[in-house]
Amino acid sequence: MFPDEFDYYEATSVAEALDLLEEHSAAETELLAGGHSLLPAMKSGLSSPDVLVDVGGIEDLHGVRVEGDTLVVGAMTSYSDFLAADAAHEHAPALTATVEQVGDRQVRNRGTVGGNLAHADPASDLPGATLASDVTLVAEGPEGEREIPVDEFFFGMYATDLAPDELLTRLEVPSAADALGAYAKKASPSSGYAMVGVAALVETDGDTVSSARVGASGAMDHGVRLGGVEEALVGEPLDADTVDAAAGHATDDLDTDMMLSDLQASAEFRARLLEVYAKRALREVADRAAAPAAAD
Repeated sequence: MFPDEFDYYEATSVAEALDLLEEHSAAETELLAGGHSLLPAMKSGLSSPDVLVDVGGIEDLHGVRVEGDTLVVGAMTSYSDFLAADAAHEHAPALTATVEQVGDRQVRNRGTVGGNLAHADPASDLPGATLASDVTLVAEGPEGEREIPVDEFFFGMYATDLAPDELLTRLEVPSAADALGAYAKKASPSSGYAMVGVAALVETDGDTVSSARVGASGAMDHGVRLGGVEEALVGEPLDADTVDAAAGHATDDLDTDMMLSDLQASAEFRARLLEVYAKRALREVADRAAAPAAAD
């Protein structure tokens, strides 16, 4: 299938992209990043923008660097480039564990971290991982930069706090160099997207969990924190009994009547999957925590 006709502009800077958004504000305008979500929607007729503004070539939006105790990720950084950065593995273990499971090599070579988050597909992998990683998203618009805590970023299916005249420019990830991260998902057999995916970031003080953030994708119409799981972990030993008990709280803070339900999985089945994959992610964290002791 072919998309409807549209005007195409390639921005070479953030300022130029914002000018183009303002210039074409009266038309239906979309930003083009990696294109893995937008272009299929256009070809299928689900999206028919009048104007495309390509921001993938803006150099300032690429790259991974460390600033103090923060990992800074340009919004147009591809998944592959993110994974190639040693700093990403050191400072963002839950996020890197998640990106490793995104799509296949071709998708990871072309798709972008920021494009994924701005699209806000509830079944994509990154929303839960960014919630677990306590990311701050930085957007730029006519009034300048704006910081958006990830807990306030996702509103619903394909809906975020980004304004139509704003561009997501970077992610700021607090360093979790002393934490352990993991991601476990039940992938859709047809698309590879997450029917349910759970990302966990856990810090310990000795054998005791001192902090925990657990985020999920695919269960609700947007990424969510699993607060009941987090509360059940903190102050407890990171062992199999704790993990299994904590995973049983996966749906505590969720309105299960609003859980996603489709041909692949009913809401009831997704609720069960959420517990199972929370347990799998946390068991992986626990195994990693125990590994050094076992080696000794």
